[in-house]
Amino acid sequence: MWTNFFKLRLFCCLLAVLMVVVLVINVTQVEYLDHETVSATFIDSSGQFISSQVIGISRNPYCGYDQQTLSSQERMEEDSLLAALHRQVPDVGPVPFVKSTDPSSSYFVILNSAAFFQVGSQLEVLVHVQDFQRKPKKYGGDYLQARIHSPKLQAGAVGRVVDYQNGFYKVFFTLLWPGKVKVSIFLVHPSEGIRVLQRLQEDKPDRVYFKSLFRSGRISETTECNVCLPGNLPLCNFTDLYTGEPWFCFKPKKLPCSSRITHFKGGYLKGLLTAAESAFFQSGVNIKMPINSSGPDWVTVIPRRIKETNNLELSQGSGTFPSGYYYKDQWRPRKFKMRQFNDPDNITECLQRKVVHLFGDSTIRQWFEYLTTFVPDLVEFNLGSPKNVGPFLAVDQKHSILLKYRCHGPPIRFTTVFSSELHYVANELNGIVGGKNTVVAIAVWSHFSTFPLEVYIRRLRNIRRAVVRLLDRSPKTVVVIRTANAQELGPEVSLFNSDWYNFQLDTILRRMFSGVGVYLVDAWEMTLAHYLPHKLHPDEVIVKNQLDMFLSFVCPLET
Repeated sequence: MWTNFFKLRLFCCLLAVLMVVVLVINVTQVEYLDHETVSATFIDSSGQFISSQVIGISRNPYCGYDQQTLSSQERMEEDSLLAALHRQVPDVGPVPFVKSTDPSSSYFVILNSAAFFQVGSQLEVLVHVQDFQRKPKKYGGDYLQARIHSPKLQAGAVGRVVDYQNGFYKVFFTLLWPGKVKVSIFLVHPSEGIRVLQRLQEDKPDRVYFKSLFRSGRISETTECNVCLPGNLPLCNFTDLYTGEPWFCFKPKKLPCSSRITHFKGGYLKGLLTAAESAFFQSGVNIKMPINSSGPDWVTVIPRRIKETNNLELSQGSGTFPSGYYYKDQWRPRKFKMRQFNDPDNITECLQRKVVHLFGDSTIRQWFEYLTTFVPDLVEFNLGSPKNVGPFLAVDQKHSILLKYRCHGPPIRFTTVFSSELHYVANELNGIVGGKNTVVAIAVWSHFSTFPLEVYIRRLRNIRRAVVRLLDRSPKTVVVIRTANAQELGPEVSLFNSDWYNFQLDTILRRMFSGVGVYLVDAWEMTLAHYLPHKLHPDEVIVKNQLDMFLSFVCPLET
């Protein structure tokens, strides 16, 4: 009996020790994960540890976004994102137009000039900006775009711009193909214009306004709507119950809030700039204007020696820049081999027995339009939806393919959307079972360009949570994110949809979905690197390359 009792006590002691060991391991792992989260969150582009207190991050009070209830990890992530986009545009006070950046008197020089470069070599270019009096600028903050290209080869790639905050910029290119390679640098906005865009983003987030139609019987009323509304008038609260995404309309005078039937873009505010500020936004003067070279603007690139190739395109690690390049008008990602889907039968074979969900704005609606035009067996089913709005549905019964498109929830600047069709992407993702035959593609960016960055971060946070849940329950689901893209700019468009705004959104998108297990179609580089003019809705050749990349994720090459 005593022997059995002793054995029982020994077993209990061993069990207790085992539980303590497991507890210590779990606590250590949690602390390790918390440390990894903090480290990943606060490492900047130069590899330095940063802190929100050091940088002095302040949130925009718009709509109470500075008072959001966030976890410590979410708050640190938001601090990191805002810090990463904190541009060093010095507050030098009012600057007259003649002292602002003049692209025609600015210039660039190729630094490491050589008789010949090899494929894979780095090319360095120094840009020196001057004002309209041809005097050197002493501060930075200009927004530049840079690319290398070979027109005869229909080849192109983007460059990385570093601002030295003293009127000098350095641009780094990776030479990725042989031949004569030309350098092009563009001033998108002078730093003086960037300061104006910052002010509008912070002080005038309602410069695009929205409306809704309320109707009951013969009575109808239209009121203004937005993420939040000024004043003390009665409001209809249409905040989403699940995601918490805020949306309000002024309450109609005669009708209840439940009588709302449509949502549509109301228009754009006018008179946003003073006369002095308007001078910084002139077509043909300082919006997307080329900066010329003070010497040769091209280099000769020779092929790499066979022993040194080592599969240049595939040997790059994560965070590769540039992510790809054009050659003979075909996009070539540097991290994997992309397939070419030049025949409709190739697409049909890839999508056979699959359900494809496209969520987002009109730039991903282009994918639906391309597929239904290019693939004869993919027949659009008429749902009676408004043109260019959706939702849309296409079916290939013979090959069991179902293709869907649905726009994201407000804010969205479409003409007229039935309020019953205003679905948030996160909620739609929560309703998808997923699996190996399910494909999801998401593009959410353009309609957030006028709002403070906190509004976009919140939307992506909700979408990311839903994506993580989807991949947790169905790991074989393919989820693809389409990034933002550059577009044509004029004085008015710059105030609402500038490339500078969209570059911020694009940066946030990439960082927030890094490591989540989704694929990325780099529409940003695919538009900047191409020779065609920038458009909000890129031309078909660019869309075709985007879809080739998308389908390559769905049906990768067998290796």
